[in-house]
Amino acid sequence: MSALVKIDDLKVHFPIKSGLLFDRTVGYVYAVDGVSLEIKKGETYGLVGESGCGKSTLGRGLLRLIEPTSGEITFDGTDVRALKGEQMRLFRRRIQMVFQDPMSSLDPRQSVQSLLVEGLRAHGLHTGRADVQKRLRSTLDSVGLPASALNKYPHEFSGGQRQRIGIARALVLGPELIVADEPVSALDVSIQAQVINLLGDLQESLGLTYLVIAHDLAVVRHISDTIGVMYLGSLVEEADGDQLYERPLHPYTRALLSAVPIPDPRVEDRRERILLVGDLPSPANPPSGCRFRTRCPWSQARCAEERPELRVFDDSGQRVACHFAEEIRSGDLTPHEVRAELVHPDSDPAEVGAELIVTRTDLP
Repeated sequence: MSALVKIDDLKVHFPIKSGLLFDRTVGYVYAVDGVSLEIKKGETYGLVGESGCGKSTLGRGLLRLIEPTSGEITFDGTDVRALKGEQMRLFRRRIQMVFQDPMSSLDPRQSVQSLLVEGLRAHGLHTGRADVQKRLRSTLDSVGLPASALNKYPHEFSGGQRQRIGIARALVLGPELIVADEPVSALDVSIQAQVINLLGDLQESLGLTYLVIAHDLAVVRHISDTIGVMYLGSLVEEADGDQLYERPLHPYTRALLSAVPIPDPRVEDRRERILLVGDLPSPANPPSGCRFRTRCPWSQARCAEERPELRVFDDSGQRVACHFAEEIRSGDLTPHEVRAELVHPDSDPAEVGAELIVTRTDLP
């Protein structure tokens, strides 16, 4: 399967200004700092990470809603960063975005019909009233909304219905790639499943390609073919969906997965959990070397001196940005401090089992 999107060493840095009369740049926020990835045609690429890691900035940088500082973006052989003016406007039809909050992304003063027609007019697709009405009704039907919704306004719909309108607004232009930024995080759990299933059905029927940005690991696992894990502006691990959950290599990925509850009390009580100490470092002043080293239980002197590259781990194609991924995987490298304690201190250790909690106290 060929790659539809190629991102090479993409950086998005925001200048920090200071001064009353004359603005001067005193530093930068390194929101995205050297991300490289590929999205194959027809697949779903899931991008996960905690808040502030740069996921949404990467998605907006791909669409050039935020202008990247440097790097290359190639879409189906086209250099996206080289497009200017009218070329870029016409190109935007091929890449659309579904925003996180459906209420704030929809103009409350416009009806659903006006919201959908606006994009058609902007791209010269408003060919005639009859054709437009047919297209709008077909688009609404594909997202599970009745034709009567065209005359209503966003406040008349539920959260799930508003998100379907947001998806319809992206679909009406016939895009090839949809960037979905936290598409279900603002919805109830039962509605989340409906929207996720809808995205899957649309992909199968229309041949769409998705970049799904989320922090919910369960959502990403359900919908993604390939998963990338971001931390502080960098991609630290990338693998097939099932492979990442079965064999996480990077310490940060292991910590994320250990926080996901398992719906089996006996397994939940006995499984390993990794608790990260400290807060997420500031993207304006990231640590030297490995960005994760200040919270990593396995960090060594080399981690502070040399930034690890995202490299292929083995023949499976799984990529990881860690100097000591092999040693951690084999157990040859042990955490700096390990203390064992019971999940339920009043329970019998033989019945409950111990929970492994990894902490760091001697940061380099």
